[in-house]
Amino acid sequence: MRVLGIETSCDETGIAIYDDKKGLLANQLYSQVKLHADYGGVVPELASRDHVRKTVPLIQAALKEAGLTASDIDAVAYTAGPGLVGALLVGATVGRSLAFAWNVPAIPVHHMEGHLLAPMLEDNPPEFPFVALLVSGGHTQLISVTGIGQYELLGESIDDAAGEAFDKTAKLLGLDYPGGPMLSKMASQGTAGRFVFPRPMTDRPGLDFSFSGLKTFAANTIRSNGGDEQTRADIARAFEDAVVDTLMIKCKRALESTGFKRLVMAGGVSANRTLRAKLAEMMQKRRGEVFYARPEFCTDNGAMIA
Repeated sequence: MRVLGIETSCDETGIAIYDDKKGLLANQLYSQVKLHADYGGVVPELASRDHVRKTVPLIQAALKEAGLTASDIDAVAYTAGPGLVGALLVGATVGRSLAFAWNVPAIPVHHMEGHLLAPMLEDNPPEFPFVALLVSGGHTQLISVTGIGQYELLGESIDDAAGEAFDKTAKLLGLDYPGGPMLSKMASQGTAGRFVFPRPMTDRPGLDFSFSGLKTFAANTIRSNGGDEQTRADIARAFEDAVVDTLMIKCKRALESTGFKRLVMAGGVSANRTLRAKLAEMMQKRRGEVFYARPEFCTDNGAMIA
């Protein structure tokens, strides 16, 4: 079975074709980062208009890459949400229209389920059951996964997502959009321990997260300590360390509460190298395994939808 996947939930147009026997046959991606950079963030109307321009040409490119025609496609999957309403509407309209024209099923896919299962695209996919850490610009969740479609929410952010906190703190530090990767790059030049940030909600039981207070703490620290390059790098380091430690502590609790030995990390923030290294170290000590998608499948893409 060959599935065409369409991802248009935010600022990336992702198109992919997946074959259940041969694997990924085509993967096309267009990022709108340059379009939104001057505004310091995603402008929904501009995002929608760009998806209108790019979606069909990328579908044509994916078919060409795979050496297929429309008659070879058995189903069309599209991101149904969550995401920007206008952007989602573009993908849904194109996906459902093509499915109707090609007389194949149209399959709506939850955006976060796509992220959650993205590590399944790798050569060494995780076996069930596992704890999943979904960490992105819009979500921070811990989920017990016992099978496809068998999910139990263990904890989530009660306010800002970790990725949102990264982006907004990056903006406070004067970094360009997209802020998260820029902050991590700056943090690599910072001195550990010069500033100490809190690890929110780790001093109490439970698996929920909170990052709004950490963002405020960062703003106050930036305001109080000036803006020379090294100080900004030290603040970035302290912020990243606090987020990574918080995620690691909560993952450890989730593994202890479920008894699972496997941890899956997914979503845009899962590409963070410091987070990957810390979780890998933790799982090695626990004699468990950690899984994540390759960096290009951590951010939004069509492959995770197909």
